[in-house]
Amino acid sequence: MDFLPFKQVDVFTQEPFFGNPVAVVLGAEMLSSAAMQRIAAWTNLSETTFVLPPSSTQADYRLRIFTPKQELPFAGHPTIGSAHAVLESGIATSRDGRLRQECLAGIIELDIEKTTEGARIFFQAPPARIDVLKPAHCRRLMSALGLTDFRAAPLSVDVGVVWLVADLGDSQTIARLNPKLDEVKILSAETQAAGVTVFGRTHDTAAHLHVRSFAPILGVPEDPVCGSGNASVAAYLAHTGVIREIGSNYVARQGMAIGRAGQVAVRVSENDIRIGGSAITCIDSRLRIR
Repeated sequence: MDFLPFKQVDVFTQEPFFGNPVAVVLGAEMLSSAAMQRIAAWTNLSETTFVLPPSSTQADYRLRIFTPKQELPFAGHPTIGSAHAVLESGIATSRDGRLRQECLAGIIELDIEKTTEGARIFFQAPPARIDVLKPAHCRRLMSALGLTDFRAAPLSVDVGVVWLVADLGDSQTIARLNPKLDEVKILSAETQAAGVTVFGRTHDTAAHLHVRSFAPILGVPEDPVCGSGNASVAAYLAHTGVIREIGSNYVARQGMAIGRAGQVAVRVSENDIRIGGSAITCIDSRLRIR
């Protein structure tokens, strides 16, 4: 029998079972791509990652990221959760508070920030590519979300993963949202997007924005707390100038609609977006692979 070290890490939370879980398989170089995809389908989490030796001398480790249906070039919460697992297991150590992760989207820089409440891990999002949606796609997005109008034009934002991003104004609208997931899935396929991320302003001091992400085409009806989705929102804010209203250092909340309580720290500067949060290991075990 062959086993590999296996962790399940809850991300964007300091309390178990309130963030977004990612399965992390360590030392996975003996696994084929087909085996990785089978394992990802079996865990049935939004993402499962596989930690490998780096192929670049510029990286500390290499990561492959799979949804239950396909491999992704990059994803946010799996990056933070995998970095937590790599540090905890001793596979890599931070140098001057930094790690460098290799993935299909390139080499991602991570900062390990010590706080009085524990460590927070920040990743630098890949440079955003932003496109305007075709009018027909805007109308279909409006229908999928059950809206009659948008506060501002939605955009397609590529941060290693493509999200269709819409500003819906306030958190009450976000909380009430009940999208037609079959329509979201079809629209995602046509626009080559992972799904739809929406946001609105909150009216409390705990967070500035309320965010929700829907990715049925990836087998994820609603992502509990989405790092790449929040990176796409930050890119949207910077592109439209709304970041001046929100502030360049803000907190987003996500997951309440499905019983979670994720907190995402966002830092935006010129040509740079960093997404950060806490992580905690909920399962530390072995995965039987044969």
